[in-house]
Amino acid sequence: MSEAGRTAMGGTAGAKPEYEFHLPSAPWQRPPGAAAGVSEQILATDGSGTHTTALVRWEPGTDTSPSGVVRHDGWEEVYLLEGSMRDLTLGETFSRGFYACRPPGMPHGPWVSEEGVTMLVITYPKAPTGR
Repeated sequence: MSEAGRTAMGGTAGAKPEYEFHLPSAPWQRPPGAAAGVSEQILATDGSGTHTTALVRWEPGTDTSPSGVVRHDGWEEVYLLEGSMRDLTLGETFSRGFYACRPPGMPHGPWVSEEGVTMLVITYPKAPTGR
């Protein structure tokens, strides 16, 4: 990672670091509160962590049912890169190439993934109101 990239990691909210093409080197880690079998590799984040781009991987057999239906405070965009996941509420299975754009508060899940799934996930906060 370049010095500019390292410096930008602690930058202002909404400002992600400047990176040219590179192989991501961040470790795969289990996000706080995530179901067993879920890990993520942060590709870029702003200083506050509210604007994040990550690869998220679910191992085969991952089941998020114990968490129930999920809602987030900010926006979430998800693009499935490989594998599949089944939405238990909708009764539908989604696989490579499917995309979701979820506004703050949108209910989704719970999910199961028999074969595992890898997805690109981009999160950012909702726009401030009252302007």
